[in-house]
Amino acid sequence: MRLKNDQKYVNVDAVILTYRPDERLGEIVRRLKMQSCPVRQIYLINTRSGEFPEELAKTQGVTVKHIEPEEFDHGATRDLGFALSDADFLVFMTQDAVPADRGLIGELMKPLLASDRVGIAYARQLPAKDCDVIERYTRSFNYPKESRIKGQEDMEELGIKTFFCSDVCAAYNREIYHKMGGFTKKTIFNEDMIMAARMVRSGYQIAYAAEARVIHSHNYSGIRQFKRNFDLAVSQADHPEIFDGIRSEGEGVRLVKKTMGYLLKSKRGYLIPALIYKSACKYAGYCMGKRYRSLPPFIVERCSASPAYWIKR
Repeated sequence: MRLKNDQKYVNVDAVILTYRPDERLGEIVRRLKMQSCPVRQIYLINTRSGEFPEELAKTQGVTVKHIEPEEFDHGATRDLGFALSDADFLVFMTQDAVPADRGLIGELMKPLLASDRVGIAYARQLPAKDCDVIERYTRSFNYPKESRIKGQEDMEELGIKTFFCSDVCAAYNREIYHKMGGFTKKTIFNEDMIMAARMVRSGYQIAYAAEARVIHSHNYSGIRQFKRNFDLAVSQADHPEIFDGIRSEGEGVRLVKKTMGYLLKSKRGYLIPALIYKSACKYAGYCMGKRYRSLPPFIVERCSASPAYWIKR
């Protein structure tokens, strides 16, 4: 593989978190093994459910680590990936993010190898074939065609988007990761943005690698959007040292306005009521999540997409 600073070879491992995986997992493993920039080892950290294709480990040569449901945590489980691997760079993926081509790993590595200041490089997410119109546009808004390096100098322009990063598919520099103390070991959600924010505030940079592409999208209902944004806001409320003073509502308003304009321009105005409904669900979930400490525990559990997190907490 390419040399880093003309001193040594670097190696890359991939870590995929799984829970009741479907047929896409086998395809993800197959495509990772065909990358032009080779992946040394693939690790699957599987949350036990009784449904797991054990033959995948035997036939594809991947390493599987099973954990119990009560052990799962968005931050701690990914940190386990760093304990399993000794690679210079770790690519974290979810079980529903399918590499779009053979260049995924190489494109993720380019910004990481180009600068010692880049701590994370995350991939562009392309909509799947069954992705609805609104979500398809949202993907293009959050994951544009142009790559970008983001650092402290961009905070005034980008606001909270400076910290935007997604562990759906993201590569980490091990050395910088450990300098930051690793992922928060107990977090409901948003471990990627928390880590990215720590890196940025410490003088490092985050790379959006638009040429590194995975196929990944969801057609979430309004209720699911509510719960997801509730958890997102809880993670921000739990980390005021990172998110206080940085408003994110403005970015959501901009997305709604841009989407509405797109629907009108493409003669799909009939979808605007659905857009307004789902946007209202997102906003309501976010507002309640920011104030979760003032809510009764049973309400918090019902509002969250991760009720098991509150039982453990």
